Parts: sequence; structure tokens; C-alpha cells
Amino acid sequence: MAKELKTKENDLPVEDFIESLDNDKQKEQSYTLLELFKSVSGSKARMWGGSIIGYGHYDYVYSSGQSGTWMRGGFSPRKGKFSLYIMNGFSRYGEILSRLGKYKTGKSCLYINKLEDVDMEVLKELIAGSFQYMKEKYPEGA
Repeated sequence: MAKELKTKENDLPVEDFIESLDNDKQKEQSYTLLELFKSVSGSKARMWGGSIIGYGHYDYVYSSGQSGTWMRGGFSPRKGKFSLYIMNGFSRYGEILSRLGKYKTGKSCLYINKLEDVDMEVLKELIAGSFQYMKEKYPEGA
């Protein structure tokens, strides 16, 4: 039996979520990321679950038979940091990451404490590369 994802795209207002954040600086930086992702993705921001702001979506099917729908990219303001979802991971981005600034990575998450820690043009380049990869791997309308 396939496991169903708990985190799904929904109609919760993105701005209401951002305004609910306790930290004013994190609110301000969330709006900056909101515009950055929108300009790169060309998609409208949507809430995924209660705390992820995502852009676009794609359908996938794993070899196990599990399938679902997930965002093409996005971010989440977490306590003390931002999690940015770079859906194709980081193995192809060594040169870009060397210019980014202060960050940590997980499998597909880029963790940034605050936007001042990174070069915003390099961050834009990284996000654009991820969305381009997703467009090629999962063409819209395919």
C-alpha cells in the first residue's frame, strides 16, 4: 500500500502565514524570498502543508509504485533559519555553492540562517538552475 503524503498544496493564504511569524526580520526576509522564487519560477506561491511556501508542482512515480504531487521548489521559514528546497540536490552545483556564502545542505534542502549570509545573485542562480532542471525532467503538461 502506497503511503500518502501529509504535506499537500492547499489554499491557505501565503501572506497570512508570513504575517504569523514571530520574528519581524524573518517576515521581511520571507517576503524577499517570496519575490525571488516568483521571479525565477514564474509561478504563484502556494502553501504546502502549514509551513512550506512552494512554487509550481509536478507528478512523480517511484519504482516502488509510490506516486504523488510535489512542488518544483520553495522555502520554509523555520525557527532560526530558512529551508530552501532545491529539488535536484546539490551535486551539480559545486561551483555555484563555492560562491554562495554561509549555508548548510541536506539531501534537497539548503539551510540559511539569514539572507545576509549569502550572495543573493548566486542564490538566484542556484534556484534558477533547480527550476530549469525540474522543467527538463518533469515538463509541464506532459
